[in-house]
Amino acid sequence: MDLLRECSGAKRIGISGHVRPDGDCVGSCLALFRYLSRELPGAAVKVFLEKPAEVFQEIEGFEKIDWEFPEEPQFDVFFALDTVPERMGDAERYFRGAGKTVNIDHHVSNEGGGDVNVIRPQIGSTCEVLLDLMERERIDAGIAKALYIGMIHDTGVFQYSNTTPETLQKAAFLIGFGFDFPRLIEETFYQRTYRQTQLLGRALLESVRFLDGRCVVSVLDQSVLDLYQAGPQDLDGIVNQLRNIKGVDCAVFLHQTGPREYKASLRSTERVDVARIASHFGGGGHVRAAGCTLEGDGRECVRLLSRQIEEQL
Repeated sequence: MDLLRECSGAKRIGISGHVRPDGDCVGSCLALFRYLSRELPGAAVKVFLEKPAEVFQEIEGFEKIDWEFPEEPQFDVFFALDTVPERMGDAERYFRGAGKTVNIDHHVSNEGGGDVNVIRPQIGSTCEVLLDLMERERIDAGIAKALYIGMIHDTGVFQYSNTTPETLQKAAFLIGFGFDFPRLIEETFYQRTYRQTQLLGRALLESVRFLDGRCVVSVLDQSVLDLYQAGPQDLDGIVNQLRNIKGVDCAVFLHQTGPREYKASLRSTERVDVARIASHFGGGGHVRAAGCTLEGDGRECVRLLSRQIEEQL
């Protein structure tokens, strides 16, 4: 697909990703925003996302993100990045009303929701997919930094199984633009606020192993989140730490998002396909990293997930 050709003649172009945007979502949206804004100066390009975590202020164009979702005239072209349209939140209405819709993603659970679809589940991040679609001579340092941040977040700084030799070659191309990539890794991936560290400690302390110790779960309900005055951005990384426990094939982290509603994050080894589990409950993701939303109290949600995990184990 030729990105610029798909936008030929467009006067209004919109870009969005999924609710609770992570590094790959924010990076891909802002990389495409900068790319199209530079190459199509006659078009008005806008980005809509729920307010991302402050660590992503490093990415050029962060201040241009609209997280108010106002009423907008119809867009000629609208991009859904790193998501299915159903997970775009308030931006879904812009997507559905656009003259042309484009869906670019790498999640195996995405069957394609746009007029034009580029879904490559064999690739580790949407930022990597986007790099393949961009003309490299048109990429600048700002675009490169945004793409690199997305790649490190969705590959776990190149340690997850979705990292390929091609991924590393692309990363080498990006860091060739000269930005301070060690600092980006430290500040956007590893560094935690004091509140995040407190919540991580609480989640680990209250975790429980089940299915003969091959799984671990931790649940934070609304009262705990209120106690720490925590939001979704304060919960990043908890499920990955649970997955690091020796002998665990599947880690589950649940946090309450409403009355009798919990968001589940799942991570696994090669023995459990968590994308299949998440899809069963209307969610999605990758084979080793996925998520979904469940109805019920915390114990009911754990029981529902446990049945699906046990079938695979």
